[in-house]
Amino acid sequence: MVMRVFVAGGTGVMGRRLVPQLVARGHQVTATTTSSGHLGLLEQLGADGVVMDGLDAVSVGEAVAAARPDVIVHQMTAISRAHAGKPDIKHMDRFFATTNRLRTEGTDHLLAAAEATGVSHVVAQGHASWNGIREGGWVKTEEDPLDPGPPSMRKGMAAMRHVQDVVVEAGGAVLRYGGFYGPGATDDVVELVRRRQFPLIGGGTGYSSWIHLDDAASATVLAVEQKATGVFNIVDDEPAPASEWLPYLAACTGAKRPVRIPTWLARLVAGDVAVTMMTEGRGFSNAKAKRELGWELRYSSWRQGFKEGLP
Repeated sequence: MVMRVFVAGGTGVMGRRLVPQLVARGHQVTATTTSSGHLGLLEQLGADGVVMDGLDAVSVGEAVAAARPDVIVHQMTAISRAHAGKPDIKHMDRFFATTNRLRTEGTDHLLAAAEATGVSHVVAQGHASWNGIREGGWVKTEEDPLDPGPPSMRKGMAAMRHVQDVVVEAGGAVLRYGGFYGPGATDDVVELVRRRQFPLIGGGTGYSSWIHLDDAASATVLAVEQKATGVFNIVDDEPAPASEWLPYLAACTGAKRPVRIPTWLARLVAGDVAVTMMTEGRGFSNAKAKRELGWELRYSSWRQGFKEGLP
């Protein structure tokens, strides 16, 4: 069935891969941007573009009312250099400040607009890379809670829990994406790896889950078309410790093997998030998404994806 799909955040790294997939399936897409300069890009992707401020309830309400969508897809973030500046893993809540607001206030504005215009289904972006609860096994399902986070990321983790709570309560779906890689998603990381400025911390025992942007987009299309509800981990088949994926990423990018630094030094230099991610992080299982959505991955493992799917 052809649907009218409203993509909030159509010009981010995820939106740029999602919009063409929706269009290719025959859906009528309205996608938002914060800059009129990006309207041409949305037109090239096949969408009707609209400028919208996700933190302004009136702006959101007017954009949704004009589009008259059947479903709203929430992909709003503000983590590009243009919005947030240079990535700052040591001060994550400061770096993610606007994104945290988009995940709280922005989510509430979209849900209010959905209710006001009779939109019955919302699909929202979540996160499931290394942030599973730090107890028990290394791989978590949707039944396991997210970790409250290290101190410098507590607000960010609370914002992600807010998205999950309110969207699920409204009868929508939250897609907890793994760590993105693909066009535009890992440029900063790859550059640091090539400069040998992305060290392996401690024993590298912390697990992460990864997902190529195109596989994340295909799962999102399925969630839209099937009017999925609840929480889904959108990750590949192979959660893995940093001691495995980081040296492999370096090899795929032609870099030398990463240096290894002790945990105490990493905490001083890089902060608590980096240490937690690389020494205590928990990855995620995709069994539910594959089973309930019928989702099939192009890149079933980061091993294949890093080799073939990086720009």
